[in-house]
Amino acid sequence: MKVVEKIKGPIYEEMELFEKKFSNSMSSKVALLNRITHFIVNRKGKQMRPMFVFLVAKMLGKGKISERSYRGASVIELIHTATLVHDDVVDDSNQRRGFFSINALWKNKIAVLVGDYLLSKGLLLSIENEDFDLLKIISIAVREMSQGELLQIEKARKLDITEEVYYEIIRQKTATLLAACCAMGAKSVDAKEEFVSKMHDFGELLGMAFQIKDDLFDYGDQKIGKPTGIDIKEQKMTLPMIHALNVLRSSDKKWLINTVKNHNKDKVRVKKAIKMVKEAGGLDFAIKKMENYRLEAIKILKTFPSSIYRDSLELMVDYVIERKI
Repeated sequence: MKVVEKIKGPIYEEMELFEKKFSNSMSSKVALLNRITHFIVNRKGKQMRPMFVFLVAKMLGKGKISERSYRGASVIELIHTATLVHDDVVDDSNQRRGFFSINALWKNKIAVLVGDYLLSKGLLLSIENEDFDLLKIISIAVREMSQGELLQIEKARKLDITEEVYYEIIRQKTATLLAACCAMGAKSVDAKEEFVSKMHDFGELLGMAFQIKDDLFDYGDQKIGKPTGIDIKEQKMTLPMIHALNVLRSSDKKWLINTVKNHNKDKVRVKKAIKMVKEAGGLDFAIKKMENYRLEAIKILKTFPSSIYRDSLELMVDYVIERKI
């Protein structure tokens, strides 16, 4: 956690103020809703997304940010939280960051309505302040995220995901939101369009690396992030598996596909499948791809003048790759 505190260093005051503004942006006249949003605020994660908004805004705004930066961060967090609440309903998940999820405590109907409420709050926050440029960035991200989820569901039925389709899924599902955070930070301080575009690319590259790292957790021995083999149980085709299927001989490939399709709850077979993917070089291949995305992201950062904000963004890139959860 020390690394996160170091990253947060140059924007510590902004993050403190943001938490108050974010909490206020969720307020309602409905007691039940306030109880649920209070629950959400008290169980927030590392808040990486607002950190990206502020670090990029301060890097491009010569250390200064405006109210628009706070609104941009709040919109991102409101809409991101809405998608998480809805995701837990879609995935029938009872836990979120080690706590009970909203749907586990208040049931699906209320969870869906709370997600809708947070989404509308995010949209209204932009509209009321005429931040239409910021609204456009986040709206495109939400569209992409929905398409990515649906593309993954469509492909999971046939297990015919190629490497190219996998990259498209994770670009839409994960990378677009980080890209939106970075573009939002740049846009909120009225940076040149060229810099907004550069920061969008930076966020997208980092998001790709982030998702590949997440996929690698599925093959780890430690109980971190998520239980080992959960992607196989959920029939998710991740990069290590896709690579293994590309290089394995026909009989092993058939066995692996059969395991994912028809025996994904069989612990012994899942364990053997994980071993097979590792031996086929699936993990090494994914780590190499993740490292390529990291280097490309750093290359973009290096085109900006040196500053404490750029240093923190570089630290953030390394943290994404090296995190243990």
